[in-house]
Amino acid sequence: MDLSNLIQTVLIYALPVLFAITVHEAAHGYAARHFGDNTAMMMGRITLNPLKHIDPVGTVLMPLLLYFATSGAFLFGYAKPVPVNFSHLRHPKRDMVWVALAGPASNFVQAIGWALLLVVLAAMGTQERFFIEMARAGIAVNLVMWAFNLFPLPPLDGGRILVGLLPWKQAHLLARIEPYGFFIVLALVVAGIVGTLWLRPLMSLGYAAIDLLISPLTALLR
Repeated sequence: MDLSNLIQTVLIYALPVLFAITVHEAAHGYAARHFGDNTAMMMGRITLNPLKHIDPVGTVLMPLLLYFATSGAFLFGYAKPVPVNFSHLRHPKRDMVWVALAGPASNFVQAIGWALLLVVLAAMGTQERFFIEMARAGIAVNLVMWAFNLFPLPPLDGGRILVGLLPWKQAHLLARIEPYGFFIVLALVVAGIVGTLWLRPLMSLGYAAIDLLISPLTALLR
C-alpha cells in the first residue's frame, strides 16, 4: 500500500464525502420538520455541521478497515441516521415518502453541482489534477449514495419510500423487515448482488441524466 497515494486519495474524497453525508442527513431533517416532525430539530440534527452526522465506526473506522483489507476494492460505510418520528408527520404514510426521498435527492443535486464544477474547470483550462479529481469524486460519491440509498429495502430510504407507496397490508409486511434490513443489505453487498444488479445500472442512468442536464452549459462553453 503506497502511503502517499492513500493520503492523496483521502484528501481528494474527504470534502465530497463530508458534503454528501452532511447534506443528505440534514435534508431528511428539513423535510421531516416541513411535514410536521420536529424530532431532528430538537436533537440538533438539522445542521450542516458534519460532526453532528459522522458515526465514528460507520463513517471513519469501517471504511478505513475495508480499504486496507481489500486494497480499496470494497468500501462500505454509513452516517448517523437523522431521527424521524413518522407518527408526528401530518400524513405519516404519504409524508414518509417525501422525507425518505429528500436524502437521495440531495445527493443527486450535489452530483449535478460537482459535474458543473468539472465543466467550468475544463472551460477555464485548469490543469490542477487535485481539483479535477475532487470534482469527479464528488460526482461518483453522490451518485453512489443516491443509488444505494434508493435500494428498496428498509431501513434504507428506498425501503421507506416503498413502504409509503404500497397498500397498508404489504407496507406492514415490508416494514417488519427493518430490524434485520441492515444485515440483509450488507450480505447482498458482500455477495455483489447490490453492486451488479442495482448500483451499476442505476449509476449509469444517473451519469447519463447528468450529462443530459448539463449538456446546454457544456455546449455553451465549447
